[in-house]
Amino acid sequence: MINFNLNNKQFNLTTATFSETKGYKYDFAVLPWGSTEPHNYHLPYLTDSYLAQDLAVDAVAKANEQSNIKGMVLPPIHLGSHGPIQRELPFCIHARYETQKAILTDIVDSLRHQGINTLVILNGHGGNNFKNMIRDLAVDYPDFTIVTCDWFSILTNGAITEERGSFHAGEMETSTMLYYHPNLVDLSAAKEILNKNNNARLLQEGLPWLPCENTSGPKASELNQSNPLNATEEKGKEYAESVVLKLVSLFVMLMRKDNY
Repeated sequence: MINFNLNNKQFNLTTATFSETKGYKYDFAVLPWGSTEPHNYHLPYLTDSYLAQDLAVDAVAKANEQSNIKGMVLPPIHLGSHGPIQRELPFCIHARYETQKAILTDIVDSLRHQGINTLVILNGHGGNNFKNMIRDLAVDYPDFTIVTCDWFSILTNGAITEERGSFHAGEMETSTMLYYHPNLVDLSAAKEILNKNNNARLLQEGLPWLPCENTSGPKASELNQSNPLNATEEKGKEYAESVVLKLVSLFVMLMRKDNY
C-alpha cells in the first residue's frame, strides 16, 4: 500500500498536488527504492518499497518540524536486483544494473534541472547496491550530492528484535509492516526459517559474498535466522521511530554542508 497519509501531503509526491509544490523551495529529495519479490508467505511483494517510503515520509516530515528543512519523498521504485534463481519465483522482477542506473540518472538530471541538488536514496532491498552508480554520476554531475542509505542497517542487528542474520521477511521487517500496514500482514501464513547449514557460517559472518540461491551457492533459506512469528506491532513502532530519528540527523547533516 502506497503511503497516502494526507497529513504529510506536502512531503509526499504520491499525494501532493502541483498547487502544493509550485513556488516552494525544496532543499532535498528522498527516493525510496525497493523491489518486487516474494517475502516469505505472509508479506506483500512490494514490502521493500512500502517500508522505505513510509520511513522516508515520516523522517522528512519530522526533519521539517524540528529543523525547518524541506524535503520531498519521490514515488518509490519497485525494480530491485535479484539472484539468478530467486527471479524464477512468480512475478519476482529483476532489474539489471544498467536499468537501475538509467532510472537514477534520469531522476538526478530532472532534479538538477529544477534546482534540487541533493538526493537521498533510501534503500529497502538487500540486493540493491548503488555505490558504483553514484560514483559514475558524481563524475557527470559534480555539483549534485547523492547519498544512499539502507534503512534496515541503520540500527544494530538485534537491537530491538531477537533476529540474527538475514532480515528478509523476518521479525524486524514483519514488525515494521505490522506497525505501518497491519492489514497487509498475514502472520498465520508465515514460516520460520532457521539455518541448519554449518557451511554457510562464513557467509553469514560476511567474509565472502556470492549471490544467494546461485546454482553453485547456498539457498537463501540457509543464510537466514529469522522468525517472523516473533514480530509485534510494538517492536515495529519502536524500530521505525528509532530509524526515523537517525534519518532526521542525516538530512540535517546534509543541509549543513560544512559538517562533511
